[in-house]
Amino acid sequence: MNLFKRSGLLLVFYLAGIYLAAPFARAQSGSEIYHQLLKLKETKRVLYIAAHPDDENTRLIAYLSNAVNAEVGYLSLTRGDGGQNLIGKELGIQLGMIRTQELLKARETDGGRQFFSRAIDFGYSKTPNETLNNWNREKLLSDVIWVIRNFQPDIIITRFNTTPGTTHGHHTTSAILAREGFEKAGDPNVFPEQMKWVKPWSPKRIFWNAYNWGGQYEPKADKKYHSFPVGEFNPLLGTTYSQIAADSRTMHKSQGFGATAAIGEGSDFIELVAGASFESGPFEGIPNRWENLDKGSTIQHQIQDLQEDFNFIHPEKNLSELLAIKSALNEVQENLTWVKEKRQLIDEIILAALGWKSLFLANKELSYPSEQIKGRLLVNQPYNTEVKLHAFRTLDATFELDASVNNNKLFELEMDLQIPKNHPISQPYWLENDPENNLYAVEEQPMIGKAFNDPAISGTLYFDINGHSFEVNIPLQYRYTDQVNGEIIQPFTIVPQASVAVDMDNVFLLNGKESIIGVTVTFEGEMKEGKLGIEGLDSAAYRIEERLVDEVNNRYFYKVALSNSNGEEKSSHTVYFQTEDGMVFKRGMNRILYEHIPNQTFFPEAAFNLIRMKMDISNQTIGYIPGAGDDIPGVLRNLGYTVEMLENDSFGPSVFSKYNTIIVGIRAFNVNQNFANSITALMEYVKEGGNLIVQYNTSSPLLSRNFGPFPLELSRNRVAVEDSPVEILLKDHPLMNHPNKIEQDDFSGWVQERGLYFPGNWDDTYQTPLLMQDPDETPTKGSLLFTNYGQGSFTYSGISWFRLLPAGVPGAVKLFVNLIEQAGEEREGISALE
Repeated sequence: MNLFKRSGLLLVFYLAGIYLAAPFARAQSGSEIYHQLLKLKETKRVLYIAAHPDDENTRLIAYLSNAVNAEVGYLSLTRGDGGQNLIGKELGIQLGMIRTQELLKARETDGGRQFFSRAIDFGYSKTPNETLNNWNREKLLSDVIWVIRNFQPDIIITRFNTTPGTTHGHHTTSAILAREGFEKAGDPNVFPEQMKWVKPWSPKRIFWNAYNWGGQYEPKADKKYHSFPVGEFNPLLGTTYSQIAADSRTMHKSQGFGATAAIGEGSDFIELVAGASFESGPFEGIPNRWENLDKGSTIQHQIQDLQEDFNFIHPEKNLSELLAIKSALNEVQENLTWVKEKRQLIDEIILAALGWKSLFLANKELSYPSEQIKGRLLVNQPYNTEVKLHAFRTLDATFELDASVNNNKLFELEMDLQIPKNHPISQPYWLENDPENNLYAVEEQPMIGKAFNDPAISGTLYFDINGHSFEVNIPLQYRYTDQVNGEIIQPFTIVPQASVAVDMDNVFLLNGKESIIGVTVTFEGEMKEGKLGIEGLDSAAYRIEERLVDEVNNRYFYKVALSNSNGEEKSSHTVYFQTEDGMVFKRGMNRILYEHIPNQTFFPEAAFNLIRMKMDISNQTIGYIPGAGDDIPGVLRNLGYTVEMLENDSFGPSVFSKYNTIIVGIRAFNVNQNFANSITALMEYVKEGGNLIVQYNTSSPLLSRNFGPFPLELSRNRVAVEDSPVEILLKDHPLMNHPNKIEQDDFSGWVQERGLYFPGNWDDTYQTPLLMQDPDETPTKGSLLFTNYGQGSFTYSGISWFRLLPAGVPGAVKLFVNLIEQAGEEREGISALE
């Protein structure tokens, strides 16, 4: 027997971006296995398209996947990189990594699959024209068509329609590109370079998932609609589609989208946009794929017969019928995408019926190229059916097994594994290259559309069941026991042999003074001698003042002084470590650890912004009340302020009075009930001479509507274009002059947006120094509200400080410092302004 004859087939699954999730994550009941058998028989395919994580209608996906039993994919144009984060400080690419995994968890819950384009979420956009000014339309259309040709859906459903101005510009763009992809994916002359891997594909129809929320989204009587009863109960799964959908949506934890399932009947509508008309339903006229397949009718009847006689109590007693279906599928000559998937699915069903469990475990979670680790293969199945194990293949090693598993007797194989020196690190594939014009630069066509990397290392187990050959790909993982959560399994991750970390993202050189940064070089294995350098700075601009050696933890600590050499106001630089044998390391290692998703690791360049400014600041200590999570305290410390975090148990007048300035983190009124309950004490703090700065909150949900000393009401107003005009209305106002003069140039170079959720109404007592507006929209004064109250001062601002300050935008930093420096004269225990 040729043990490896089907390896090429498995590779096709990976490259096509449609590789099914690793099976056997948990044991399945008889009814769940039967449900998989229903999916084996069904050949319908649906592609759902929208713009962001959380845009997808999980209720409709759950219904189509589990009631219709169709294969359902969700193509999200972005990974949600431009949104806000309710559970931590991660923004940008890190937030995109979190939301990628949350989407994968959502699909694991509702039964769909997940795809992405190369688009980067650059924040709120009000029109599709603005969106497509930021995204390369042709490249993005190519991605949409690539996914259509790979997944080969019968119908496409969009979450949004193509009418501009009714919703987020990204949303509308997703519908526009979906429609264009629907029309062009079947033309071999459109993106012909894709024909190396795929064939043209023309879906039958495209629909809009028309809402029934009322108003402009109310289904219209003159439109061609179909309704799905998405509130129904599935007796095989023991739950409703509404509950599956709520559980799926709750996976979007970084967005605070926990959901409660609707009880009782419910409907979801789709409206025909283009394609063939229909009378009975959206799949009318779409052929059953089995009927066009050689021996397809026989296979379909085999599945039907097994469904009628299925043994729910003892699924293992269905084995002979399942193996007969497998044998028939293996005889099919056509090398079609859906047939490959059915072959994999029947294998999964067979092994689930046997109660199969297989794990490939490493003795550690992180390893580096050239390291030797311990591996362990575990295989078990509880029934007396003999499963003959032939071989296990991983990396460059093949282990001949000549063993059997049955009767609940565990098979275990321990092995030494050598990670090759040239093995790639576990960098998420879309981060391997620098982005280009708000698109990730993915150079390999087959990688486009994939949700995430393949496992860093996997092994293939070859075995027979009653003479039928099987291959199972098993990812290498790390398993341990947590005292609270029990068994934890994490992906095995390859990291660089050495990583470089800089302790500041932004280094401020104020008024010609030097600044000190710390650099840590950490080795995963043996420490090596070498030298530290900074790209883009000549040797006169920095000097290494100190190097400490931590042999216990394999680390060097460097103290580096940066001088205010002549140069531009802001520049970016990368720190590198070069070993004596010529190896160069200039990437750090960042980890994202949350219980609801797998551990994520990525390797950004060890870079920092060098910002040269003339700016006055005081030496005051600031109290910072956390909200939903931001990195502003770190920026303020880099500027030279002392920042103390005020937790819930330290709220109160005696604590507040210690600080000249208190800053409230983003969305605190949305997430921090103790803070909202303390607003009266904070207003008293202001009245007695304190300086309070409150950053943006969303308009719903709110834990209190008392934001300040005088009434103000939040709206959904925002200015989304980061270089849109800003007018200084109150040029003589202290915020614009003390201690730093704010000029028009200070509003240049902002990132992603001006701000969001500005107040829409406010008391006349508030002063409004700035006027902002998006193109062709009504100007707003709500970005920055300031008032004096008693002896103190109060600021409410929806300006996106949480993006601007960590990005090191000089003008934004200067303006925020002015907000801080509105603190009053010396109070007891506090140093006065210098």
